[in-house]
Amino acid sequence: MSQADANAPALSPLEVIPVGGVGEFGMNMMLVSVGGDAVLIDAGVMFPEPELLGVDLVIPDLTVLDEWRGRIRGLVLTHGHEDHIGAVAHVLPRVDGPVYGSALTLAMVGPKLEEYGIKAGDRLVEVRPRETVTLGQMRVEFLRVTHSIPDCLAVAIHTPAGVIIHTADFKIDQTPLDGEPTDLHRLAELGSQGVLALFADSTNVDRPGFAGSERDVIAGFEEIFSSTAGKIVVTCFSTSLHRMQVLIDLAAQFDRRVAIVGRGAVNSSEIAMRLGRLRMPTHLQIKDSDVRDFPSQDVLCICTGSQGEPMAALPRIAIDDHRHIKIGDGDVVVFSARRIPGNEKAIARVMNHISRRGATAIDDTEKHIHVSGHAGAEESKLVISLVRPKHFIPIHGEYRQLARHARMAKHVSAAIDVILAEDGDVIRFDEEGGRIHRKLASGRVFIDGTRTGEVGDEVLRDRRHLAGDGLVVPVLAINSQSGVFEQAPELITRGFVVDAKTEGLLKDVPGVLLGMLEQLSIEERTDPGLMKERVRAELQRFFRKRAGRRPLVLPVIMEV
Repeated sequence: MSQADANAPALSPLEVIPVGGVGEFGMNMMLVSVGGDAVLIDAGVMFPEPELLGVDLVIPDLTVLDEWRGRIRGLVLTHGHEDHIGAVAHVLPRVDGPVYGSALTLAMVGPKLEEYGIKAGDRLVEVRPRETVTLGQMRVEFLRVTHSIPDCLAVAIHTPAGVIIHTADFKIDQTPLDGEPTDLHRLAELGSQGVLALFADSTNVDRPGFAGSERDVIAGFEEIFSSTAGKIVVTCFSTSLHRMQVLIDLAAQFDRRVAIVGRGAVNSSEIAMRLGRLRMPTHLQIKDSDVRDFPSQDVLCICTGSQGEPMAALPRIAIDDHRHIKIGDGDVVVFSARRIPGNEKAIARVMNHISRRGATAIDDTEKHIHVSGHAGAEESKLVISLVRPKHFIPIHGEYRQLARHARMAKHVSAAIDVILAEDGDVIRFDEEGGRIHRKLASGRVFIDGTRTGEVGDEVLRDRRHLAGDGLVVPVLAINSQSGVFEQAPELITRGFVVDAKTEGLLKDVPGVLLGMLEQLSIEERTDPGLMKERVRAELQRFFRKRAGRRPLVLPVIMEV
């Protein structure tokens, strides 16, 4: 070693901290820090479990970022799914620099910020594939990847300690609808130059083979379009824009008008069409209110509700509760989305209602009408072999997926050093190599969608008993066949102040519920999930109007 080398200052260690999304699905967020500079990759949410009363969104505990307050030079967004952008409004006050993302991603972020009264102004900076931005001591390079939504980006972060690559959500679609495939050439080039660490999506690593191209569903849908005499209703995730494009193209081919139904799908499609990421001939699109004016064989409806959410478009259509769209004999309803674990019963109920209407329900067990947006095992192996990282860290998945991905990386190359990390782990890269250096306290923050802000653990615990203005539990025993009340509704309250005024209100509640029940069909009354939503909405409206209070209403539906 020369005297100059001996006197050279040691490089600052590179630290990477998964704030969320490692060991779980959702809440994707990662901090990269070197010297006095830090960059945040993604700011996602997770949707709550049913037992999280009064909670609308779950985000990572952002106190993890306090150590870097004043030093976060920018927020980099990889794509426009909620589990990557849903928490931007909560994260932005902790970020000192711009928010970088593709045109579509930033267009989807804009309305979210407006909901919270945040004026981002020129802080939203559009980037394109192969562009780079310099943030302190780091140079962030954006790479095209394919996924189930257009304009997705991976990032290569060039640091004094070496290059790290974050794949974000990806698959390798060799025939993408937009003609913009994953940039394997640049990944291979970076690999030949030397990559310090690869952080790769593990979501579907336990599925063999390849995820498949979005074009692979065309043949299955062509069969449906050519054999259906009535209207076709397709439900998918509201941001499945590639799937929407396939359906729109087929509608044009088979001379059907297209109605997009459901707020989420309408918002996503409008943004995508405005940016040219979704192509819809002007004459093809109709409003949901216009569907009744066209023969059934001339209509395609694309709608929300693929997971059986009670108040989404499809479940309402299925029980004949939608204002404009009805289904019946000869109609076909297609579920073109994966079943999220835990939603199986809700989806089955919707399918049953569809069958009662005389329509036919089809899912991916019958026809090839869905492909995943996440890489399968062979695609994951390919990326690892192209990048040839010194260290490999699996991200985006539960621990079993991370562990499987880690074993896979060792099979690709025994020389790869695998680091299995979880949320809050500080992964350090320095002259001694890569390792988990320390552990930061990590957790979750519960967000109340009424904009009252964060719901702390102790508040959530109190809510389970008191719920802000109190807890009101209506107990309804409903005949599972006829849908009638077997006995008068009972009411249990906790933390709801009972005085002369409210006592009279509580006595009126059974009558309110009976009046509501008379207006519902038998199918609505015998669907426990839908009844819970109906009762909750009706009583919340009742208490707000009559008493100016907003108790948490927790219906209990007993089928007898």
